[in-house]
Amino acid sequence: MNVRRRDFIAGLLGTSALASQARPLNLKIQNFKTFVVNAGSVNWVFCKIYTDQGLVGLGEGSVTSKEATVAQAIMDNERLLAGKNPADIEYLWQSMFRNPRWRGGPILNSAISAIEIALWDILGQALEVPIYKLLGGAARERIRMYLDVAGTPEAFLHAKEAGYTAAKSALPSAEHDLMRPNHAVQAAIRTVESIRKAVGDDFDICIDAHGRLTTPMAVDFCTGIEEFHPFFVEEPTQLEDLGELALLRQKTKVPLATGERLFTKYGFADICSRHLVDYVQPDVCHAGGILELKKIGAFAETYRIAMAPHNPQSQVSTLASLHVDATTPNSVIQESTANQEQWRIDLFDGNVITVKDGYADLPSKPGLGVKLNESVAAKHPYKPIDRGHYRFGDGSIADH
Repeated sequence: MNVRRRDFIAGLLGTSALASQARPLNLKIQNFKTFVVNAGSVNWVFCKIYTDQGLVGLGEGSVTSKEATVAQAIMDNERLLAGKNPADIEYLWQSMFRNPRWRGGPILNSAISAIEIALWDILGQALEVPIYKLLGGAARERIRMYLDVAGTPEAFLHAKEAGYTAAKSALPSAEHDLMRPNHAVQAAIRTVESIRKAVGDDFDICIDAHGRLTTPMAVDFCTGIEEFHPFFVEEPTQLEDLGELALLRQKTKVPLATGERLFTKYGFADICSRHLVDYVQPDVCHAGGILELKKIGAFAETYRIAMAPHNPQSQVSTLASLHVDATTPNSVIQESTANQEQWRIDLFDGNVITVKDGYADLPSKPGLGVKLNESVAAKHPYKPIDRGHYRFGDGSIADH
């Protein structure tokens, strides 16, 4: 009876009882290793966790402008986790988050996120199942994707012709790092109008304001594009004062979204409970990892708010997000990038992301489903990046 029950449970997980018996989960973490890979305008930060049974987990914690610092923060956690069981993911997460006393922010949370993703990768490999099957199983048959593109009608139309049903671009924009508020807003409104004319009514236009707008700019821009029915406007305000977001919410009918610079479930509590946005956008590399992303989605679901995870990073981040999307009912669309330079493809072994007609298949390989090719990574070492310095006409600093 016990054997049959074990076989039944193993069957639900997509593995066999014999495989489970062959690899008992008495794993121990041995050590960490980090890799910072230059990908042109950004650097990606990867973490590998090695175990005593040869299983190696891969995670990502890429943070724009802070990559080298995050890599050191990841390694600082090695002493806390060495010798521990990598399958105790919640316990280890709580240990990294609570024990140091100082918590929060992009550096500490991104380091935890990278490690946590790698732990899930180890567990999935050990049980020989994709991670999403360990999070409750599939809530959908496929995952809708949108593509990050340039802010031109041609770029959006190209995405549509490639089979996507939605795309996103950053608007309004600065010219030569100079932000001219009224000019930028009016130019962006005209751009959205031209994009809508190009793609028609059956294509969703997503806009990323990127926190660049002052309050008057945000109001003018959002109200000015209402007639073009954008899918959402992302980060229309900064996050220091949620009252600013509440004010904008009162003045526009445009769906609002935010969350890439919020961390853990606690960062989303007020935004969700006050219904300040229509879409939350946690990033699996920053918000706390795979399980924390799942928790944020569940919290948003209780307020009937959809989730659209932020994800401008590598295949590791994309796959980690897809595992959560697969099992989270209110996760409605996933950000993705389309840069297909050959070396980026070669950087990963087991590239399993398949997008057809704007939808991605559910991940199918054990664990995360992808491996980092260290020899390719070594050919693209870390390079400091100057992201530019936005200013207003009087020389004062504008938000970037």
